[in-house]
Amino acid sequence: MSGVVPTAPEQPTDEVENQVKSPDPRPDAPPDYNSHLVLGPPGPAIPPSAGHAGSLPMGLYSPPQPHNFPLYQPAGGTHPIQYQPGKYPMPNQPVPVTWMPTPAHMPNCPPGLEYLTQLDIIHVLQHFEPLEMMTSFETNNRYDIKNNLDQMVYVVTEDTDDYTRNAYRTLRPFILRVTDYMGREIMTMQRPFRCSCCCFCCPSTRQELEVQCPPGVTIGFVAEHWNLCRAVYSIQNAKKENVMRVRGPCSTYGCGSDSVFEVKSLDGTTDTGSIIRKWNGLLSAMSDADHFEIQFPLDLDVKMKAMIFGACFLIDFMYFERSPTRRSSR
Repeated sequence: MSGVVPTAPEQPTDEVENQVKSPDPRPDAPPDYNSHLVLGPPGPAIPPSAGHAGSLPMGLYSPPQPHNFPLYQPAGGTHPIQYQPGKYPMPNQPVPVTWMPTPAHMPNCPPGLEYLTQLDIIHVLQHFEPLEMMTSFETNNRYDIKNNLDQMVYVVTEDTDDYTRNAYRTLRPFILRVTDYMGREIMTMQRPFRCSCCCFCCPSTRQELEVQCPPGVTIGFVAEHWNLCRAVYSIQNAKKENVMRVRGPCSTYGCGSDSVFEVKSLDGTTDTGSIIRKWNGLLSAMSDADHFEIQFPLDLDVKMKAMIFGACFLIDFMYFERSPTRRSSR
């Protein structure tokens, strides 16, 4: 035998191509349903069965039509979904804030206090801080100052470090910065630290607030007076001369009623205004998010209006700023 290995007989090229192109008896891969598959020529329309509007014979699928679904809206349509203001707030959408129109500059009026010349009632709204209630961590206070038309007048922000706030709580020294709609600081209120002890008649324990407008220029002080049963303050000018007196109720922790602090002349015969801590129900009882209403005559000197405005914050910190309950460590 020879060493030649027999090979398969050569086939013509046409036969090889026919074998490659011959259909595979196995089922094909699933068809691509992205393309429209036409199943032959259209036949006669088949009426839907009774009680099933738009139904088709078994095995056929009809895509949902927009008119069959009232809530359907095509993507990228010409009529976007619109929500009524205040009913369906969009996520991460800032709430519009309406500011009081800027008054014209007035002579002999510190810059930024022109708003107070047009007001006889202002509302001090403290921000609610749920973090304080949940973690007992004291945060900087924030207040919105509005008029009777619910227009924003000022924003008041506390500027105190974390250690001072949480170490001294309601007795902490603080700086309150009053800004306008442009974020400019137009007024600064400072409270120094005063030690609290059993000897309340000692002058070194009496609380005091300094009001500066513009920042760095002192226009007056709010000084506490010792009294056995009620809160009493003196409103002073830049020379620490008494100008007016603030007289509070016997019980400032009234439950279910407003707490009224009367602003009177030095002789106590003329009512100059009032600082009213409004009762907000359960919110007032469980948190320190207070609402104050300040009233004064429209023609009162604008600096004295600013001093009554400053007295409101000293009253808030002394009587209505509640310290969260500390959790005892085991």
